[in-house]
Amino acid sequence: MIATVTLNPSLDKTVTVERLVLEEANRWTSMRRDPGGKGINVSRVVHELRGKTIAYGFVGGIDGDILKQLLQQQGVPFDFTTIKGDIRSNLIITNLSNNSQTRIDAPGPTISKSELGSLTGKITYLEPKPDYLVLAGSVPPGVPDDIYKKLIEAAKKQGIRTVLDSDEEWLKEGIKAKPTLIKPNVYEAGVLLGTKLQDEAAIVKAVKKLLAKGIEIVAISRGREGLIIADANKMLKVIAPRVQVRSTV
Repeated sequence: MIATVTLNPSLDKTVTVERLVLEEANRWTSMRRDPGGKGINVSRVVHELRGKTIAYGFVGGIDGDILKQLLQQQGVPFDFTTIKGDIRSNLIITNLSNNSQTRIDAPGPTISKSELGSLTGKITYLEPKPDYLVLAGSVPPGVPDDIYKKLIEAAKKQGIRTVLDSDEEWLKEGIKAKPTLIKPNVYEAGVLLGTKLQDEAAIVKAVKKLLAKGIEIVAISRGREGLIIADANKMLKVIAPRVQVRSTV
């Protein structure tokens, strides 16, 4: 089973317009709402592929209720920690005239110490125990930068393999716990190592540096160019198939 943690989930609202004109009234042609957050999206994909999963994280407010309803409709299991604040609502604008997307993200609600303690308690004693715990996405206000480090350590004590997909200080602190796998993109890996990864040779070098920090598997994603992934024994260059981009979210 693959469990996921989404500390800053969202209700993603995607509106489509024929042509986006700045400083003008624009009318959308369609609108949809989806459960959002990197960890939640992992659980949705695992469920779609008929795997076992459960989603953990913070949920509150009217949009939080809608998010849970949408997951129930999709059949995705969850065990969320209820918070007093409202989860964030992100807006994605799809402009058909140039096939572009503009995303406007909210920072998220402030999490109290008691709410954080409640979620941490769940992760400290996971039942049923998953094979993998995926910790992904940004962290809301009120949560310390080393939260992923602490949750990874708690999972490892239970014999659970961990995957970390985050950035900034959350990634920097999180890798100190030596997760099983990390998946930064080129920019995030560059920030983590304090350098720009301008070509494939630099990416390969970065992968080796991150492996040397005690991480078992390192994957650096390159968008439409695929990714480079490696462990201590081998390194692979994965080329992504060329497809028509419908959404970058």
